[in-house]
Amino acid sequence: MAKICLCLTGKTLARDLEILEKYRKYVDVAELRVDYLEPDERFLIRRFPEMAGLPVILTIRRDIEGGQFVGGEGARISLLSKGLAFADADPRRNFAYVDLEEDLNVPSLEEAARTFGTRIIRSYHNINGMDADLAGHLRGLRRGGDELVKIAMTPHSLDHVVQVFQAARETANMDKILLCMGDFGASTRILAELLGSHISYTAIKGEPDIPIGAPGQLDPRELVELYRFRNITPKTRIFGITGYPLKATGSPLFFNTVFGLENIDAVYIAFPSDSIQSFLRLAEEIGMVGASVTVPHKEALFPYLAQKSEAVESIGACNTIVYDAAGWIGSNTDAPGFSDSLLEFIGKKNLKGKRITIIGAGGVAHAVAAEVYRLNGKALILNRNPSRARNLAVPYRFLWGKLDTQGIALMAKYADIIIQTTSMGMEPDITGDPLELYSFSGHEVVMDLIYKPEMTACLKRAAQAGCRVQNGYDMLLRQARYQYRHFMGVEFPAQLMSRMKM
Repeated sequence: MAKICLCLTGKTLARDLEILEKYRKYVDVAELRVDYLEPDERFLIRRFPEMAGLPVILTIRRDIEGGQFVGGEGARISLLSKGLAFADADPRRNFAYVDLEEDLNVPSLEEAARTFGTRIIRSYHNINGMDADLAGHLRGLRRGGDELVKIAMTPHSLDHVVQVFQAARETANMDKILLCMGDFGASTRILAELLGSHISYTAIKGEPDIPIGAPGQLDPRELVELYRFRNITPKTRIFGITGYPLKATGSPLFFNTVFGLENIDAVYIAFPSDSIQSFLRLAEEIGMVGASVTVPHKEALFPYLAQKSEAVESIGACNTIVYDAAGWIGSNTDAPGFSDSLLEFIGKKNLKGKRITIIGAGGVAHAVAAEVYRLNGKALILNRNPSRARNLAVPYRFLWGKLDTQGIALMAKYADIIIQTTSMGMEPDITGDPLELYSFSGHEVVMDLIYKPEMTACLKRAAQAGCRVQNGYDMLLRQARYQYRHFMGVEFPAQLMSRMKM
């Protein structure tokens, strides 16, 4: 089973031990990053394994590989030697592993490590991108049969992550550590067991004096409690969400919480991808069985669907896919999630007599427009690209316009309800307001489908004017419950309704 390693990057050994104690129950191994220690502390590292009380990796990472060590190789080798010197007959008092880069050739260090059972991690790091022939590189790294080989890449697309999973499959019988750094690489850390990776490296979050050891490292508590890392096996069903840049999504929290409460052998992971083709290639490689799809892929997905639900056909957008023998089956849960949420918020059974402005013309706006039409509402659709607004509006005989001063002027007669469907104002860029040209009167009902932050700049202005406002959190929960039904083939457990958050 893959082990969880906590990367310790404190300035002192005492601080590293303090952090280790706080997270001990979540980790199997600790990595002492000597390159982060203050100079005087580095001379004391030989004592650390005994103080830590669990297997420890000795690592002194150079700056060219993303570390903090900027001294000469002679000084670094001297420090590594100090860590391995005076080895004890009791292996618990020695470093369990020592990380030696592939270009470091010091036989005396290797001999000292092997003499007392310290296992060598022969490593290679590319902090700038990907290398070709990863499987061949893995095979060529090992100098001795007892070595654990490690490659860490920095993918710039999900296609690069696909290459890593392919390399793992090609080296299935090799004892290795294989991972991707950065935003694209989270899945390789969560699915370390699927990769056949010996270790998944983690870092603590929220401690200003403790830097993250490498980009993309997850918190060990998150890995254990949310993703149930220790329960993941080759039989675990994999679900996910894809979109780009996918900075703010509560879906992993929702679905993994449900899977945990229901004791379902499944995991749900975020897969940021700027290409739906790349995502589907990865989904095939890892055997994914279902996924949520968000911007900008809800329409681009169409050519790859073997079957489409009636809602997907009529709306022109897909946000839920499930794989079966025929291929990917597409559904849309945005539509019922939106209408259920809006109707409960306004206390109505339909939108008859309501005049509504829809801001945006993307995948979610397609679902919103279809539901407004179905519920007998009249709408104005405004978008920065007026041709997209027109294409969405014409089938429903809605009014349309450009999101500019002229378009804003049209809102005077369509302001009973305003529905904001764009990503403007979403974390991390929370200052955006697509309706900055519009002055709220206080009589409008305003629904912004963003839920992070809870109050966008647009909603804040509306609330200050006296409008009734609602963010997209309730809709998100409702559409996720519909997705659960598609994923699992059963209704969402009623007893969990009050316990779910995202």
